[in-house]
Amino acid sequence: MSASTGVERLSVEEFAERFRDALIPATNTFSYFPAVPFSEEDVKDFVEEPVAALPPAVAAALRRVALLFVPYLERSNGKPKDGECGEVVCFEKPPENRQAWVAHTVLDDNTPSLVFAIKDRNVSDYHYHFYQAVARLMADVAGEEAFERYRALLREELSRGVHGEVDEKGWELKQALLRRQSNLRRETKLFREYARQSFIDTLTLYLHGICCDIDIEPGPRQLPSRYLRKRLEFFEGLYPPPEGYAVFPEELNRD
Repeated sequence: MSASTGVERLSVEEFAERFRDALIPATNTFSYFPAVPFSEEDVKDFVEEPVAALPPAVAAALRRVALLFVPYLERSNGKPKDGECGEVVCFEKPPENRQAWVAHTVLDDNTPSLVFAIKDRNVSDYHYHFYQAVARLMADVAGEEAFERYRALLREELSRGVHGEVDEKGWELKQALLRRQSNLRRETKLFREYARQSFIDTLTLYLHGICCDIDIEPGPRQLPSRYLRKRLEFFEGLYPPPEGYAVFPEELNRD
């Protein structure tokens, strides 16, 4: 399968609106459009397998999502205009330092759209960025009760002086919180920003781990395994994996 757009550069917003009627349904929640040659194997790797591994509760919460696949995304110069994400769809390879993996926009009918640059990209890397994008969407719809329970986990970690985080952005916000706030359990804007990013980072790991056999590299910034497992168990209770999938290795052997 292939798609010819007849354009060389479009803002992400223009691209998503122009090809909204060409979206191909994949599930009740997800539809997709490839602006690159797409084989049956590509549909399986980029759409069917990662979507099938999503917990039913996640798909239900998202309702509708459009996935658009393009050759390249380029970060535009300067501050984006209101209502724009700041990336441009292009068919010629941009400079390395201006390339982006994924862009987020919303169609006029309020359908979230995730635009992925996939030319010369590894499928395993795409899976990480796909689940990270889904986790970002979930952070907008998860609800205050879920976030308050997650923030309670973080308050416990902070009170115990637990070191580390799951990913770089969460780590940076945690360090800023530790430097600037003496009462780490106090509900502040900084704490909520850290909690939101930590929620996204940990949910990304949880979703990615359901789909793929991934290794967590140990390092000085990595959250200790005991606390990481507790977070993953939280998400397993909140968003149980689909039938036939497991979160932890020992669950694979259950009858």
